[in-house]
Amino acid sequence: MSKEPVAVVGIGQTKHAAARRDVSLAGLVREAAVRALEDAGLSWADTDAVVLGKAPDFFEGVMMPELCLADALGAVGKPVLRVHTAGSVGGSTALVAADLVAARVHRTVLAVAFEKQSESNAMWGLSLPVPFQQPLLAGAGGFFAPHVRAYVRRSGAPDSVGSLVAYKDRRNALKNPWAHLHEHGLTLERVQSSPMLWDPVRYSETCPSSDGACAMVLTDRRGAARAPHPPAWVHGGAMRSEPTLFAGKDFVSPRAGRDCAAEVYRQAGVTDPRREIDAAELYVPFSWYEPMWLENLGFAAEGEGWKLTASGATELDGELPVNPSGGVLSTNPIGASGLIRFAEAALQVRGRAGEHQVDGARKALGHAYGGGAQFFSMWVVGDEPPTT
Repeated sequence: MSKEPVAVVGIGQTKHAAARRDVSLAGLVREAAVRALEDAGLSWADTDAVVLGKAPDFFEGVMMPELCLADALGAVGKPVLRVHTAGSVGGSTALVAADLVAARVHRTVLAVAFEKQSESNAMWGLSLPVPFQQPLLAGAGGFFAPHVRAYVRRSGAPDSVGSLVAYKDRRNALKNPWAHLHEHGLTLERVQSSPMLWDPVRYSETCPSSDGACAMVLTDRRGAARAPHPPAWVHGGAMRSEPTLFAGKDFVSPRAGRDCAAEVYRQAGVTDPRREIDAAELYVPFSWYEPMWLENLGFAAEGEGWKLTASGATELDGELPVNPSGGVLSTNPIGASGLIRFAEAALQVRGRAGEHQVDGARKALGHAYGGGAQFFSMWVVGDEPPTT
């Protein structure tokens, strides 16, 4: 049996901030979901199921939040699925929702992901001792900085590349009203002179800690035909994972990331991603991961990703705009960060990204990774239904 084409017809985000003390967890997710339903021209009664994603429960200290949030998401009496794949969970949430529609299990599905980091401490949450695994010590930054240093040694990239990425993304965020960080008057010199946190990652080259939520409405062909605005069509989607540690693991360019990208491109019929993808929303929590992921995802040859960044190609008006929304470097509610990447890719091909719209975007990539660079989720969306 052929798969049902899947369309994104509604997208909603909260205003992301360091602390959203004006709302509870339920209020936060409902805020995003209401906006997504309004965008789709639907009501709570029109959804058949809810897929809820977030990062580890101890980030807020609320165990199995899907149980207490069902009422806020109009899910009483409906199937509710919980997804958790560490930092990639937002992307995985969208893919689970898309698969439910593609398999014709449900016709219209609400996907929601969130994080309220202000109610806990992510640095502490990421530093818990886990048996038989190396400790994270100084949180995610302390874990990933050695991998960045390995990339710099391997590629010969100059020290300035990380600052160029951060400067670009923070300027893009000024065009995104939902972004957490709006750093007016930011200069490249200020980024380069910010304190060193984890060599070579500086303070201004790392993601913030955000409260926020994102929601999407996914539906079938009939639902797309009734939508009040142009939909984004899912052309390909995949998840891949690998162990955190194993002999021969390449932390700079993980095999799971390469395999995930290859599968998504195969489904979408993409043979030259650099030429065929018009915009990319990549999960870049530390600025150096832009050139690293450009190589891992096939946009640049090994050791050449930093040259693509340095050339200006990844700027909003470049040949391959990366993170037009400001990315994870500007907004990071961890559980929702991946779904935001997927949603922003969909906004681009719908032509509804506002001031950070990429002119003529017809095909876009959404990307998320999590854990010790071991979980990956990606999709390619387009402005037309897939041909197969």
